[in-house]
Amino acid sequence: MNVLMINLPYQTITSNVGVGHQIPLGLLMVGGAIKARGHRVTLLDAECHRLSIGKIVREVSRQRPRMIMAGHAGSTPAHQVTMEMFRAIKRQMPDVATVYGGVYPSYHAREILAAEPAIDFVVRGEGEATAAELADGLAAGTSTDLEKVAGLAYRQDGRIILTPPRPAITNLDSFKIAWNLIDHWDAYRCFGLGRAAIIQLSRGCPHRCTYCGQHEFWVSWRYRDPVKVVDEIETLRREHDVRFITLADENPTTRRDVWSKFLEELARRNTGVQFFATIRATDIVRDADLLPLYRRAGILYILMGIDATTPQLLKAVRKGSTTRHDLQACRLLKENGIFSIIGHIVGLQDETPATLRAARQQLRAYDGDWLNAMYMTPHDWTPLGKQVVQGRAIEPDLRKWDYRHQVVEQRQMSRGQIFLHVKWMELVFHLRPRRLLAALFAPDRFRRRQSRWVMVHIGLVWLAEIVEFVASTARSGFAASPRVTDSFPKAL
Repeated sequence: MNVLMINLPYQTITSNVGVGHQIPLGLLMVGGAIKARGHRVTLLDAECHRLSIGKIVREVSRQRPRMIMAGHAGSTPAHQVTMEMFRAIKRQMPDVATVYGGVYPSYHAREILAAEPAIDFVVRGEGEATAAELADGLAAGTSTDLEKVAGLAYRQDGRIILTPPRPAITNLDSFKIAWNLIDHWDAYRCFGLGRAAIIQLSRGCPHRCTYCGQHEFWVSWRYRDPVKVVDEIETLRREHDVRFITLADENPTTRRDVWSKFLEELARRNTGVQFFATIRATDIVRDADLLPLYRRAGILYILMGIDATTPQLLKAVRKGSTTRHDLQACRLLKENGIFSIIGHIVGLQDETPATLRAARQQLRAYDGDWLNAMYMTPHDWTPLGKQVVQGRAIEPDLRKWDYRHQVVEQRQMSRGQIFLHVKWMELVFHLRPRRLLAALFAPDRFRRRQSRWVMVHIGLVWLAEIVEFVASTARSGFAASPRVTDSFPKAL
C-alpha cells in the first residue's frame, strides 16, 4: 500500500530566519515503522519547501496514496492549517484514508473527529506501532477490526471510537528511523554548521513542571542503546554529511550512567558532529566533572529552562531547581566552552513592570550566552493549563499558541506593554558590552564565527517579530488594555 507522510505547511519566523528548518523526526520514525511492514512510504515536507495547499493537493493527486498521515512538531499552532489541508485533499480524493497524529490531536481526538469530516483517524500518543497496525488493517481491508488497534480514534456507524491507550514502547531500538525518506538534505541546515538532523537518545521526562505535558504524553522515561545511537550518528555523518544534530530528548540526562556512556562513545569515535541539547540546570551542576567530556563529545549548545527567576515562582511551578543552580550552570558552561541558551517564560505569574524588570536584571546576572524569551502557553493537558479559567484568554487563534505570542491575559499590563517589555528584555540581554566583545573578538575563530552567526539570526527574529506585531496591531487596533475573549479554544 502507498502511504504518504506530510510535514504540514506551517511556517514560523524561527525556522525561516532563525536557526533553520528541522527534519520532521516524528514522521521519519512513524514512516520507518510503516515501511518495515512492507508498505511503500514517501515523505512530502511542505514546511521546509514552503508548499501551498494547492501544490500539496497536486502532489497528492500525482502520487495517489491510499493513506496520508500528517503531523508537526508544533501540533497546536499547526492545527488550523492541518484542517485546511485535509479538507482540500478530501475534496480532490474523497476515498483516501486521512490520519492525523501529534500531541494536540492525541488529547483532542474526540473533538476533532466530531468537527472535521476530513479526518478519518487520529493516532494518539506514540505513533510507530499504532500507525503500522492501522496501515496493515487498511491494506488488508479489515477496517472493521480496528477496535483492536490500541491508541487509535476513528468514526464507525456514526459513533466516535477511542480504543484503549497503547502502552509505552519498551524497546525503542526495535523501530528504525526511515532516514532514506529525506531526498534533499541540503534543505536542513542549522546554526550555520551545514547539514543537520535530529535524533533521540531517550523519550519522556521524570519531572512534573506544571506548565509542561511531556510526562503525560510519553508516560515514562525510556532510553535507546547509547552505542546504537552513536552508530546511527556515524552513519548520518558518513552517508549524508550531517555536521549538526539536535537531540530531541526532553531530558537526556535523567540517568547519568546512560548519558555518560553516550558521551564517552561520541568522544571516543570523534564523529566531527556538533550537538544541541536541552538539559536542566540541576543536571549541569550535577555533571560538573563531566563537562569537559560534554565538549569533547561535541555538545556545543545547551538550552536550559530557566523559566522563572525567583525562588517562590520556581517552587510554584515545581521546577525542582533554584536560582543558585541556574547561576552555577551558566558559569560552568562558560568555563567549559559550551554556549548556554536561557529559556525564560513570561506570564507564569501576573506580570508587572516591576516583575519583568527584576527578571531582566536576574537574567543578565546569570550571564548566559543567549536568551529565548517565551510566553506561557497553558495547554489543557498540563497541570497549569487546567488551572487557567476561560475568562483569561485573549488569543483564540490556535495558530498563535506557539510560545512566541501572548495567549493569556495579564491583569495589570496590556498586550502591547508586555510585548515591549519582552523585546526590551531580549535587547538588553544580547547587547551587553561584554557579550558583544566576546562575539566580535573571541580568540577562537570557530567560536567567534558561531557567536556572530547566532547574533545575526537572533537579530533577524527579533526584528521580524516586531514587524509582525506592528502589522497585526494595525489590523486589529492597538488596545490600551487586554481584550478578554468569550470564545476560548478547546486547547485550554
